[in-house]
Amino acid sequence: MKSGKHKNKRRRNVKAQNKNVVNNKALEAEDVKTVPDLSDTDETPEAAVMPADPGSRQDGSRDTLRRNGRIYQAFVYFGKLLRMFVFHNDWKMLPMAAIIAGVVAAVVGPSLFKTMEGTVTGTFALSCVCIWNGFFNSIQSVCRERDIIKREHRSGLHISSYILAHMVYQALLCIAQTAIIISLCRLVGAKLPSRACITLWPVVDFGITIFLTTYAADMMALMVSCLVRSTTTAMTLMPFLLIFQLVFSGSYFDLQGPALKVTDLTISKWSLTAMCCQGEYNELPMVSLWNSLVKLKDVEYAGRKPLQTILSDMEEKGSKEEFLKITGGYNKKSEYEFTMENIMGCWEKLLIYIFIFALAGMVSLEYVDRDKR
Repeated sequence: MKSGKHKNKRRRNVKAQNKNVVNNKALEAEDVKTVPDLSDTDETPEAAVMPADPGSRQDGSRDTLRRNGRIYQAFVYFGKLLRMFVFHNDWKMLPMAAIIAGVVAAVVGPSLFKTMEGTVTGTFALSCVCIWNGFFNSIQSVCRERDIIKREHRSGLHISSYILAHMVYQALLCIAQTAIIISLCRLVGAKLPSRACITLWPVVDFGITIFLTTYAADMMALMVSCLVRSTTTAMTLMPFLLIFQLVFSGSYFDLQGPALKVTDLTISKWSLTAMCCQGEYNELPMVSLWNSLVKLKDVEYAGRKPLQTILSDMEEKGSKEEFLKITGGYNKKSEYEFTMENIMGCWEKLLIYIFIFALAGMVSLEYVDRDKR
C-alpha cells in the first residue's frame, strides 16, 4: 500500500514540474515577442529603449519653422498683430486720434484754406496731428516684445517677414486714422481742398498726403522701436523726435542758414508743403497786413486819423478783398504752387523716408541675437 502511495505522489510531482516548464516556456516566448528586432536597424539597444531627446524635437521644430516661407511667416505675424489690436487694447489708438484731430480741426478749421496765414497754421497743426499719431502707433510695438523676437529669431524667424507684417498692419491703422481726420474736418465745417491735381477727387489727393505723413512718422517710430532695447527708452526719445519735426518744418518758423537746410530731412516739411500746394496757397488772400492796419487805425497824425479814413473808404467802396489779394501776391512761394510736380515731389520724399526707415529697422533687428541683456 505504501509503495502505491509513493508512486502516485511521484506522478503528481512530475506532472507539476512538467506544467511549470510549459508555463516558463510560454512566458519566455511572450518576452521574445516584446523585444524589438534590432537586426534590421542601425539603432543600438540603448537608442531603442531611451526616449527621444527633447533637444532633437526642438531642432525639428526649428527646421519646420525655417522651412516656412517668408510670406507664410508674414501672414502668421500679421494675424498676431490683429489679435493684439483686439485683445491688447491697441484699438485705443483710433479714439485717441479722433480726439486729437477733432480738437485741432475745431481750432484751425475756420481759417484753413481760406487765407494764407490760416492755411500755414492749419496745415502745420494737421501735420503735427499726423506725426503724433504715427509716433504713437509703433513706438513700443517692437521693443516691448524684444525678448520674444530674440527667441523666435533663433528658432527660424525671418526678420523681413516680421517687419513686413508690421508694415501692412501699420498701413491699415494709418488709413483708418486718415479717414478719421478727414471725417472730423468735414464734421466741424473745416474747408478742404476744392481742386484735384493727381487723382479725380480732391479729398483723395488730400487723404494721400495725410496718409503718407502718418505712415512716414509711423515707420520712423518703428525704426526707433527696433533700435532701442526698452519701452522706457523709446518713450524718452519720442518727444525729442516730435520737437525736431515741429521746429524744422520749414514754414511755420523763420529759419535761416544751415537750419533751413535741415528742414529737408524732416517729414513735416514735405507734409506741410504738399498740403499748402493742394490748398492753393498762392491764390489765397493775405490778411495779416489788413489786421495790422486795423489795429493802428486810431493813430493820430496832424490831428487826424489817416488810417481810419483810408480803411473806411476801402470798405465803403468794396475794395477790401482786392487789397487782400494784392498783398497776398507779394507773399507767394514757388514751392506752394498748385502743380503736379510740387505735390508729387513731396509724395516721393515721404515714400523715400518710409522705405529708409523700414529698411533701417529691419537691418538693426537682424542683430537682435547680439543683445546681451
